[in-house]
Amino acid sequence: MTSPRFLVGIDLGTTNTVVAFCEINDDLQNAPVSLFDIDQLIGPGEVVRRPLLPSFRYHPALSQISASDLTLPWEHRPVDGDISHVIIGEWARELGAKVEGRQVASAKSWLSHPNADRRSDILPWAGAQDVDKVSPVIASASYLNHIRQAWNYRHPSNPLEQQDVVVTVPASFDETARKLTLEAAELAGLKNIVLLEEPQAVCYDWYARHQDSAAEQLKQLPLMLVCDVGGGTTDLSLIEAKFDQDQLSLNRIGVGEHLMLGGDNLDLALAHLAEQRFNQSKKLNAANLSKLIQQTRKAKESLLSEHAPEDVRITMLGSGSRLLGGTKSISLTKQEVHNIALEGFFPLSDFDVLPDKRRSAVVEFGLPYVADPAVSKHVAEFLTQHQAVAKAALGMENDQPAIPIGLLLNGGVFNSDLVTKRITTLLEKWRGDAITVMDNPHPDWSVALGAVAFNKARRGAQLKIGGGSARSYFLHLQEKNKLGRALCLLAKGTEEGQEIRLSGRRFSLTLGEPVRFNLLTSTHDTLAQNTAIQNGVVVNVDPDLFTPLPPYISTLESSGQTLQANQKERVEVQLACQLTEVGTLKMECVSTDDDQRRWALEFEVRRQDDGELQQEMLSPQLLDAKELVARLYSGNKKSAESKEIKTLSKDLEKRLGKRNDWDFTTLRHLFDAFALGRKRRRRSEQHEKNWLRLAGFAMRPGFGAPTDAWRMEQVWALYQQGLQFRSHQSWSDWWVFWRRVSGGLNQEQQETILADIAKYLHPGAMKNPQTAKAAHDMGYEAMVRLAASLEHLDVEDKVLLGSWFISKALNHPQFVQAHWWAVGRLASRTPFYGSQHNVIAREQVEQWLPKLLDQDWQKEPMIGFAAVMMCRKTGDRQFDISDDMRALVLDKLKQSRVPDSWLALVQEVTALSDSESKRVFGDALPNGLTLI
Repeated sequence: MTSPRFLVGIDLGTTNTVVAFCEINDDLQNAPVSLFDIDQLIGPGEVVRRPLLPSFRYHPALSQISASDLTLPWEHRPVDGDISHVIIGEWARELGAKVEGRQVASAKSWLSHPNADRRSDILPWAGAQDVDKVSPVIASASYLNHIRQAWNYRHPSNPLEQQDVVVTVPASFDETARKLTLEAAELAGLKNIVLLEEPQAVCYDWYARHQDSAAEQLKQLPLMLVCDVGGGTTDLSLIEAKFDQDQLSLNRIGVGEHLMLGGDNLDLALAHLAEQRFNQSKKLNAANLSKLIQQTRKAKESLLSEHAPEDVRITMLGSGSRLLGGTKSISLTKQEVHNIALEGFFPLSDFDVLPDKRRSAVVEFGLPYVADPAVSKHVAEFLTQHQAVAKAALGMENDQPAIPIGLLLNGGVFNSDLVTKRITTLLEKWRGDAITVMDNPHPDWSVALGAVAFNKARRGAQLKIGGGSARSYFLHLQEKNKLGRALCLLAKGTEEGQEIRLSGRRFSLTLGEPVRFNLLTSTHDTLAQNTAIQNGVVVNVDPDLFTPLPPYISTLESSGQTLQANQKERVEVQLACQLTEVGTLKMECVSTDDDQRRWALEFEVRRQDDGELQQEMLSPQLLDAKELVARLYSGNKKSAESKEIKTLSKDLEKRLGKRNDWDFTTLRHLFDAFALGRKRRRRSEQHEKNWLRLAGFAMRPGFGAPTDAWRMEQVWALYQQGLQFRSHQSWSDWWVFWRRVSGGLNQEQQETILADIAKYLHPGAMKNPQTAKAAHDMGYEAMVRLAASLEHLDVEDKVLLGSWFISKALNHPQFVQAHWWAVGRLASRTPFYGSQHNVIAREQVEQWLPKLLDQDWQKEPMIGFAAVMMCRKTGDRQFDISDDMRALVLDKLKQSRVPDSWLALVQEVTALSDSESKRVFGDALPNGLTLI
């Protein structure tokens, strides 16, 4: 590979992306760092170079903008999976303020959203049906790809992919978000990047600008707080300055939790204020609100500036044919913006006032913003969590709170002197003395400039900030019906590249079968009973101090030894962990044999619960139950004649207690026993019936354990084999089985099932006596419930099914409950396991609701419950029905004397009770499985 000529730093921001660089030379310490002005469209065919590339995409309609208007100086080549007709940068931001539903914003916030499928095409979130969508990963990759193509156009001999590139991420980004950032970079053609925490980058930039005087200044500032309030996140870090024989060292000693709180929240708060003025009684739809936010962002920047006007006009263009006639204007005053920014986001609260953790009803655009927008309180909580290291850095031994002496601010919000003065006053109030605000003349650029300074430090041309891993990593040692304990694998502060191997802990693993390690992480310095965190320490799990990570999972390849029948090859291993140079966790299993074989553990990014089975310490009752299942479904044909198969369900309950009380671990162990005998399920009708009923019950809802994807691969092979014994009851058991495990099926598999049963569900099937009889014989009611449970289907398929079932419920007396249940499930505002982007549009639901309102809900309560699911409040206006329709449904519910819990689901954002979950999903969730 060609030696790099440039060091490059990329700040991949929520609102703006910035690139800085310097040429590698013999005097690298003094090599000047420059901003790379990025070519971008600002109008039809008009390209300019700007230091900021707004992190926005616009997806124009085919007839809206001609291909020639999108011409850039280079031949644009989108990343794999992206659309070609797209605008990125300043023009995309401006168009989003004028046209609704076509702008992608805050892709970086989506990249760190734990409850979204970040590889699914979900953006723009409030996009219309005819708008092409992309995933958060693709959107992020497209900004990096734009930068790479702009750079390569200007530096054809030194392409960006051959340079030393550092990309910055929030310090609070977890392992998943970091891995997805690397994935986006690779898609953009940047395969060898390094990640750097943004607060550290800010500190590197400060040091680079003060190299001559830094040591002198920092003697008075032994502890500094870096407060970076960006567009989407608030990032907090503590940096300690130490001197050893006049030799300065800097160490990052504290990192904050992930806070989805930033300039976007302030823009949203102002948009809500403007919305009330535009529409006294009616809310804007999500796409219109998105358009409005682009204007309130500009108003905020203007009204918080040093020479701010007294007010700013906000103009809302109409839509479609009423474009001019529907135009309205209102004013936002300087005083209003100051009140919201200062009192709402930076109040002068006391040090002991911590953020309100209540669940917020504001989930705009699908993003889970923090419940409490007061940055002041989050800073107080962060400093409270790190009092031990802060006191050590300041040499304090009294009971007074340890408050940093230095304050380094970053982010666009601190372009305002008003906000800067407010947070300075706040910290001085807490400290009872003056603090030093360290200068940052360019909050929009310092992260990119600091990334280049870090790149210099990696080559020994500047002081490097120490601190190692920003968080500690633990192996979760679960215990039945308890939170369990946690073994520290890699303590906070462990330096990059330093392998930690816990020689005192060994694991016996079976080769050729999937294994998983459930991990927890913590940014705290001490845990329960003030236990100091160090490698190898075992502590009790406190959910307030730990955050679960998706597990590391792998199938360890066999050595190829010849073994006797039924004998499994096992190997004894130790876990080896290290923080890689790119900033991610690397885990390997290392055999304790002389060969020291290594197996890399892959990080499983899919969302799931952290509860999973432990092979050790199974109860004798569970082992006995598994043995019973194994015997009845073994290769021994005599088990086919055994009377025990008829009483299997009762016999299992005798050993394990009532079936509904079996916990998640028990269920998955039972399923594994049934899975081994899946070929023998066809031995008799009783074998098949019990297998479908009990294996489906044990495997519900098809996901939840890290190895469930592997289990579902085995299960899906059964679908093509079909039923052996074809009675009406057998068919019902068959469809119930697939409904129960449907959460583990992918979209293609769900579409296969729908294609097989659609002809029996179609309203026309009732008119054909032959098809009607076949539908009845094959368990029609179970097919209806199965179809409604396939949440990965396209919205169009769900709308079609919903229309069929409403028509049947209104016109046929048979299966009325099943039809209404299915309508509620299909049109639910909150999916059980599917992605929110596959939820039926609220406009469609509002067309259906009048038909439900015309029915008698007291006579048939399931209609009322279907209406509750269709109107359930999410807090996201993209999906919530209109206030007028909600009022009608609430009135009808009250007249029908439904339970108060049903009213609560429609009135406020709330969770389903156990009984409601069972009503909605057909089964209660397994004990111990929590949906995140």
